Formats: sequence, structure tokens, C-alpha cells
Amino acid sequence: MIERRNIFLHGLFLTLRRFPAVLWAYAFNLALALIFTVRLHSQFSSIMDHSLAAQKLTSGFDLGAGAEVVLRLQDGPSAGATGSLSSIPLYLLVYFLLVPGTLFCYQTKTPARLSTLLHQGLLHFWRFARITLLTILISALILGPLVFLQGKWAEHVDKHAVGRHAFFATLIGYILIFLVASILRLYFDLVEVYTVQLGQHLRHNGKPDRRMRRALGPAWRTLRAHFSQAWPVFLFLTLLGAAAVIVTARTSMHMLAQPRVWPTVVLAQLGLFLYLFTRFWQRGAETSLALQNPIFRPSPLPILPVVGKINPIDPLHPNHPITTHTPIPTHETPQPSQPLAQTPAPIPDPIPNPEPPSPSLDEPDPGVFHHDPTKPAQ
Repeated sequence: MIERRNIFLHGLFLTLRRFPAVLWAYAFNLALALIFTVRLHSQFSSIMDHSLAAQKLTSGFDLGAGAEVVLRLQDGPSAGATGSLSSIPLYLLVYFLLVPGTLFCYQTKTPARLSTLLHQGLLHFWRFARITLLTILISALILGPLVFLQGKWAEHVDKHAVGRHAFFATLIGYILIFLVASILRLYFDLVEVYTVQLGQHLRHNGKPDRRMRRALGPAWRTLRAHFSQAWPVFLFLTLLGAAAVIVTARTSMHMLAQPRVWPTVVLAQLGLFLYLFTRFWQRGAETSLALQNPIFRPSPLPILPVVGKINPIDPLHPNHPITTHTPIPTHETPQPSQPLAQTPAPIPDPIPNPEPPSPSLDEPDPGVFHHDPTKPAQ
């Protein structure tokens, strides 16, 4: 019987037990960020290192000086846009390599080594690529009309309301879009979890089951049956990660006037790490839910009633008669050219070696019973 657990706590346990996966993901994301911000850093340095206006940013935060820096960056080639566009393929590559291995380690007792993560990522690479394309397609079909309706709703609110009422009326539409997007994200996360779980089973030809479409149905049934349990956990962890980023970013903004820069950098990276940790926590909670609702459920063997005498040769069919094979003597063994003769089995005697019956006589036999009447009695 499958043990039922709290997916919130069990997901945290899985994340902490496979904590190296979080560290590897953070290391790869940090490396990508450093690589694709080198050019942007050089442009900022050319403006701020030899500028009198840069003193307003080093001694304190000046919004006017910051806006002027942004305008000067837009005059030349945009390094930020170029770097962001070129970093998307590499980010997806890291995602396709690390996430399948992480889910595999969550579902098994395999340690989260880098070799294991990359190996499982290569095995599930194209399956996760197809899931990503399917996610983009379905999200566009569902969220596209909602975004269009939100734009029309915002125009209507601007024409008929102002102030706080207009703000909250517009905010409701964005919250609705966010909730629908979170449900889609949760569903396709479960699809990825079930895809990795399905790959651990073999097909009839002995190869792993790589049919991604077989994970769509179980993910939908699990989400529908446990929606009230999974969705609040997913939303809470999403908001927790976003709150960590907002708090650390706001604190870093207040620390810009400090003479040392490294506390600001460390605090900002801490917020990003906490956001990444909550994302892996979500993966752990989804894995816990999938482990409690697997695709293949083990079925117990049927218990057959025992009726009659048990046949030791075929114990599952006790009513079958027990057949005894009488050995054929060596001298009577037929040759291959001779047909087998049906030799009837000898019928055993019910009373082996019976004694001969005693004769019935009218008088005692003198040969057996010796009686001498002339001999006097003692």
C-alpha cells in the first residue's frame, strides 16, 4: 500500500536530500549571468569610471543620473538586448539537462551528482523539448485571449473609473491571468514528473518507455483529483520565492550608497538563490504527489480458495486428480521403432499374503490333538 504524505513537507525533504542539484543549477545560472553581462559591464564602466556625473551614483542613488546612463546606452548597440536574446538558448539547454536529472534523483535514491544529472538530461532531452513546445502552444491558446480581454478591460476601466477603484479593477484582471498561468505551469510540471517516471519502465521490446503522450492523462487525473492540495502549495511557494527576491532587491537598493559593493551583491544573489530553492521545492512537492499517484500501480496476486485435496504438482488447481506414473522396467522398455503398448496398471490385493482358512471337523484330529484315555490322572 502506498503511504500518504504531506507533499509540502515531503517536497522539502526531497529538496534538502538532493541539495547538490540546487547548487549545480545555481552555479550554471550564475555562470550564464556572468558571461552575458561582460559586455554590459564594459559599457557601464566606460560611462561611469571617468565621469563627474558618476559621483552621484557612487556616493548616493540619483534617479536622474541613472536615467542619463540608460539613455547613453541606448545610443549605441544594445548589449543588454543582444545578451538576453543569446542567453535564452543556453538557458534552455541548461534547463533540459538539469531538470530531468533532478526529477530522476527525486524519484529514486540516486545521489544528485553532476554526471547523473547530465546523463539523465541527455536521455530525456528531446522529451522535455517537446513538453516545452507543447507548453508554449497551449499557453498561447489559453492566455492569449485572456491577455486580449485584459487589454480591453483596462481601456474600459480607464474611461469609466479613476483612482484606487480603477487600480484594483485592473489588478483583478492581472491576478486572474496569473492564476490561470499558475495552473498551466503546475499541470506541465506534473507532465514532466510523470515523463521521468514513465521512462523508468520498460516496454515489451525491452526499451524504456519514451512516449511523452502517455504522461498527459495521468498528470491531468492527478491534478484534478488533488487540485485543492497541490495548487495552494504551488502558489504559496511561488509567492514565497517572489517575496524573497523583492525583499532582497529592496534592501540592496538601500545599500547602494555604501562604500563597499560586495554586501549588496551577496544580498542580491541570496534572493535569487532563495527563489531558485523555492522552485526546486515546488518540484519536490510535485514529485511527492506523483509518487503517491504512480502511473503503474502494483496489483496483488489473487487469493484462490483451497477446495479438495491439494495437488503438490499443481497447487493452484487442487481439484485436478493426482496422476501417478508407473515406471516401466528396463527389459520392457520399447524401442523407438516399436509402438508404445498400453500396459494396464496392476490392481493391488486389498489383503496382502492372506492365511489359509482352517478346516471344519466334527471331531478333533488325532494327529494334532493327542489324548490318551488309558493314562491315569495325576
